[in-house]
Amino acid sequence: MLKILYNDAHLVVALKPAGLLAVPGRGADKQDCLSARLATTFGEVHIAHRLDQATSGLMVFARTLPALRQLHRQFRDGEIGKTYEALVHGKPAQAVWTIDLPLAVDWPNRPKQKVDWQCGKASVTQVEVLDFDAASNVSRVRLIPVTGRTHQLRVHLQAAGHAVVGDALYGRAQDAGAARLMLHAARLVFAHPVTGEPLRFDVAPAF
Repeated sequence: MLKILYNDAHLVVALKPAGLLAVPGRGADKQDCLSARLATTFGEVHIAHRLDQATSGLMVFARTLPALRQLHRQFRDGEIGKTYEALVHGKPAQAVWTIDLPLAVDWPNRPKQKVDWQCGKASVTQVEVLDFDAASNVSRVRLIPVTGRTHQLRVHLQAAGHAVVGDALYGRAQDAGAARLMLHAARLVFAHPVTGEPLRFDVAPAF
């Protein structure tokens, strides 16, 4: 069952479940995805940004090419606000801090990314600790990606010593068989691509 938060003639805002692809992948077994499911209801939709398959949360799709171009411009110019929540291992030493580490593709281990001081692209993530559970040694954090690199939040948190709980790609050994990645796109703020109306959507994580 799709959860649609907004739709009009120009765009659709929907909630992507963890484990569902955002767009089709390679192979017949990877055609089920959020964009394909939306297309069955709204007709052709255009991807404006992506979420990892393992990540849940808010996504906006354009229904026209002019709307897509305007959304892409907003993303490119840093005008779209994205906020995530995650559960991470351990207790960070600081309540609020910024991770500023350049990222690049880890070619021998694709699709993994890595910190790369020689060839990496500038990547910045703001982190705020919301809560800490001593019994499980897990913290809940709010994340604001200033840049939008592939796997940025996951790699930055791993590099900081606080990998996301359930991250089979970058996490700890016990995360290999986890039910899901505890990372969720919780807030999306942008201007309507046609009317300019400010839009804000919030969906709390299920974890």
